[in-house]
Amino acid sequence: MPKTLPLPEARKLLGLEGLRFLATLAVLLWHYQHFALVAEPAVKLTRSELPFYRVLFPFYEAGEYGVWFFWCISGFIFFWKYRTIIADRTVDGRSFFVNRLSRLYPLHIATLLLVAVLQPVYFAQHGVYFVYPNNDLPHFLAQLFMASDWLPPRSESFNGPIWSVSVEIMDYATFFMALRFVTASPLFNLVVILASITIGTQVGTSLAFFYAGGLAAMARQAVVDSGHRRTLEATAAFAAIAVPAAIWLAGIELAPAAGPLLLIYTPILLFCCSGQLTLPRRVQALLEMAGNMTYSCYLLHFPIQLAIALACVAMQRPIPYGDHLFWVAFVLPTLVASHLTYRWFEAPAQRLIRSTLRRKK
Repeated sequence: MPKTLPLPEARKLLGLEGLRFLATLAVLLWHYQHFALVAEPAVKLTRSELPFYRVLFPFYEAGEYGVWFFWCISGFIFFWKYRTIIADRTVDGRSFFVNRLSRLYPLHIATLLLVAVLQPVYFAQHGVYFVYPNNDLPHFLAQLFMASDWLPPRSESFNGPIWSVSVEIMDYATFFMALRFVTASPLFNLVVILASITIGTQVGTSLAFFYAGGLAAMARQAVVDSGHRRTLEATAAFAAIAVPAAIWLAGIELAPAAGPLLLIYTPILLFCCSGQLTLPRRVQALLEMAGNMTYSCYLLHFPIQLAIALACVAMQRPIPYGDHLFWVAFVLPTLVASHLTYRWFEAPAQRLIRSTLRRKK
């Protein structure tokens, strides 16, 4: 029997912490349009009229792809930290999955229960649910076990953004089982990516991006001691700049080719951003804080939107989502709440669960 050890704390990849925050911001601003869906789902939203559109239009127009970035970043981090120690059985399944459970579950349960309380209030006022319509017992039980979106179609229920985390649970299981019982070869990553593309589901898309991120991590580890490291890094940096520039100059529409394009481009970007960075201590602390609050922001922003919608109903006022001051009053408090939630709820809950379950071995 291998010795059960806690999973290691890897050094922070500051560039990836920044990318995680940008991906979170992309999803947050993509979901800003929820404010237009108040009892009238047919309302036609003109995104160009949203606050700060000239500056933030990439997030308003393409923020949904932030989820794909999340999956790819997760794959990079998991392969970077755990590939060797899972394959050589330094870390067992219990330690791996306890750490995943303690990281994801406490805030998921808290936000699920909060939305489960608030949605019936909204329904009583409007006769429809706010944004996500399937808020019944079967969907609640599926969300309770983070299994809401393992099978198509999308569940569209309760705290809707959790769907991508539900899908990613399948990535974790595949990742651990494959490394433990199959192989740690990068060729297996290519097989999984090609097979996942043919599935045509969200689980398949998630696996493809997760394992593509894993390839980027392997590439980064492979060039650490290479005499050609600087040349390879310069080539990757050129590609990371040239590809979006070429798309913009050619006027290519992103949506039709988003899947294959981002599946190729995102690992290159992660490779570029995962190099060792030497930054002032305050900047490093800010990047680490931004990375830490991503999960909180991802799960908190919809309950906050729902609470705002209820408050506007109570005041008999429409939601002023086109107002710049309202935008600031939503985005900044959401980010602050995300930081405080990580510090005072997520992190303590993680420590409590991990210490409790390890004592019960």
